[in-house]
Amino acid sequence: MLAAADALVQQTSQHHRQETDTMSYARNELIEQVKLTIISHPYLDDMLDKIRATEIPWEDYKNSGLITEDEVAMIKHVENKNVDDLGPIMSEHGLYYAALYLELMQKLARVDALQKVLILIHDMLDGNEERIALFHEAGKNAAEFPFDPFHKALRIGDEFIGIQSSKILTLLICSTPQRDIDIHEFFRWMTFQLQSQHQHVIELNVQILDALFHIPAYRQAFWKTSHAIDSLVSILKNAQGRNLGPQKIYELTFAIWLLTFDTEIAKNLDKKCQLILTLVELAKSAVKEKIIRVIIATFRNLIEKAPAENMSAMLVAKLLPLCEHLATRKWTDQEIADDIEFTRAELQQNFQSLTTFEVYASELETGMLQWSPSHTSENFWKQNAARLNQDNQQLLRQLTRILSTSTNPTVLAVACYDVGQYVKYNAKDGKRYLQLLGAKQRVMELMTHEDANVRYHALSSTQKYFAIT
Repeated sequence: MLAAADALVQQTSQHHRQETDTMSYARNELIEQVKLTIISHPYLDDMLDKIRATEIPWEDYKNSGLITEDEVAMIKHVENKNVDDLGPIMSEHGLYYAALYLELMQKLARVDALQKVLILIHDMLDGNEERIALFHEAGKNAAEFPFDPFHKALRIGDEFIGIQSSKILTLLICSTPQRDIDIHEFFRWMTFQLQSQHQHVIELNVQILDALFHIPAYRQAFWKTSHAIDSLVSILKNAQGRNLGPQKIYELTFAIWLLTFDTEIAKNLDKKCQLILTLVELAKSAVKEKIIRVIIATFRNLIEKAPAENMSAMLVAKLLPLCEHLATRKWTDQEIADDIEFTRAELQQNFQSLTTFEVYASELETGMLQWSPSHTSENFWKQNAARLNQDNQQLLRQLTRILSTSTNPTVLAVACYDVGQYVKYNAKDGKRYLQLLGAKQRVMELMTHEDANVRYHALSSTQKYFAIT
């Protein structure tokens, strides 16, 4: 996976500046490089070996009418053959075996038999991924082939069948201009896999997404799948807690980067998932250059595709000082330096055009409150407290939402402080709006918060509220 993924990101980077929203033909050619072998895991290798060594009573299944005598003969002709012995057989009869495997996947329901058929398909394709074309050829006269048998297998509930079927399905999808009509079903299934308690299941599904997201249409399909993007981003946000290594973080950020080539996704990703701050923190702690490369490339996409929606959040997340620091380092890839300089220059220009109040409003919109100068400046509140009432108290409503939803002690402490300053310099309407929106009650609840700083600022804010007559 390592070498293949690195090659993909390097080659994709070379094209991404010339892309239009519909993507270039050169990018689509990269689909040919998405091979079955890049979707791998030691756990899966162990399962393949164990299942391959298991004997299946094919004769019994023939006698019970599950499979035919000819099918048994074909299976036994290739079962347990090594790569060298399989080569001549597949060169001469590969199309017939592709048709056989599709038929068996479609009609069999026994877990042990399906597992073994998937082993046979794996051995047929292992190191010879171009043979996937035989499955397209074998299925061209049947509307449900070649995709439906593998969709059907996903519903069986067996872990190995699910993983191996999704691998084959991914290779089928990525090797044809035909668009899989059940991609939404596939992404719904994958969304549940991304929530698995088993790390190997999550890691394999992220690798599958890395392959599928090279096809622009499937980025949108994933984005529109309920809870899909939230499940993916949640893994990235909890990367340290899950003790993910650099390669797994890279694969996750690679998937996010590919998604950001879609303009709609670029416009709404941070608004929906608050991802920018997470990426900044990952870039700060990253040891591997390739992780920084793909994160900065993601920021560049977000700026180029949707600057109005993302620049303020980047400034609030302190991406500008990070870029200034990264610009002082030596990089083996000139494109990293170019992307860092582009991002730094765009942020610097945007920062100079923002007023202090616009920076503060961006903090509220992103929920990333911190002890920046606007919060602690008395002049700021004298001049701007009443502006929180504009547009039907939009900013005050956002401040109230932060009080109710955030679990970050620093964010809560700053929010409590802001409520106190707001009511102090907005005596005429402040108390009434805080009461109507529920902010007053929430601040009073936070006086018993476990964090001492939150308790202090909640108490101080409450005192300012009741001091107003």
